[in-house]
Amino acid sequence: MPLTLDAPAVLGVLVLGTFYVRAARRLDWPPGRTTAFLTGLATILVVTCSPLAVYDRTFFWVRAVQTVTLLMVTPLLLALGAPIRLLLDTRPAVRLRRHGRGKVARALTFPPVVTLTLVVPVLVLYLTPLYDLTLRSAVADGLVRLALVLSGFTYFWTRLGLDPTPRADPHLVSVWIAFTEVIFDGALGLVLWLGPLLAPAHYAAAHPGHGPDPRTDQIIGAGVLWIGGDVAGLPFVVALFVRWARDDERRAKQIDVQLDEAPATGLWWENDPALAERFRNRG
Repeated sequence: MPLTLDAPAVLGVLVLGTFYVRAARRLDWPPGRTTAFLTGLATILVVTCSPLAVYDRTFFWVRAVQTVTLLMVTPLLLALGAPIRLLLDTRPAVRLRRHGRGKVARALTFPPVVTLTLVVPVLVLYLTPLYDLTLRSAVADGLVRLALVLSGFTYFWTRLGLDPTPRADPHLVSVWIAFTEVIFDGALGLVLWLGPLLAPAHYAAAHPGHGPDPRTDQIIGAGVLWIGGDVAGLPFVVALFVRWARDDERRAKQIDVQLDEAPATGLWWENDPALAERFRNRG
């Protein structure tokens, strides 16, 4: 099975993995988070050093698999590792905490901005000459891959809420953002399926004489970006609803404690709609 070596990707994975594991050993860090983060790093190696990387300039659909992985799978696993919380717990980062609560950080993590952060990079990649440039330039290709991972991580970091975030938006906002992402996936898939071929000269010259023809190749790639992107996002939706249910349960327990400790007289709780609703349900 042919393999290749992407030295910058391997180096980056080794550095990040080493720092994360060393930091996790200093704390009573959940093993599941470590496993998620290291698995996320492993997906980078799969994309850059496996047979996928060997044929990523030969077939359109292979490159589509790489895009979905780097934008949806890798960042989700990295975010599940809660690396920012680990960093803050192991190293005093006063400046990072201060800027993380500032107006700029809150503006950059505003839900519509986060939505654009996820969907715009893919649209720019496939609907502008940038795609053809990534096929001709290894530097441009590497920078685009890095941008995909960072964009996806920003999205999952702010939506999962495992790491500290500048804003605390309702869980329903995350559901609507995920729904918006599904719509954009479908739109891009249709455009690539029905539209003109991307980089036709490159793929005509690179075609090995076997495998799908360029049109079929792009149709398969369009399906990967459309269906594959939605399937890759399902674990996030599940994790989102699990966290939503846990937060509601935690909130209900807190309210029960407040009601149990409240004075026997007085209607002080009526000033808090959640407490009032909980009190009426208990009654």
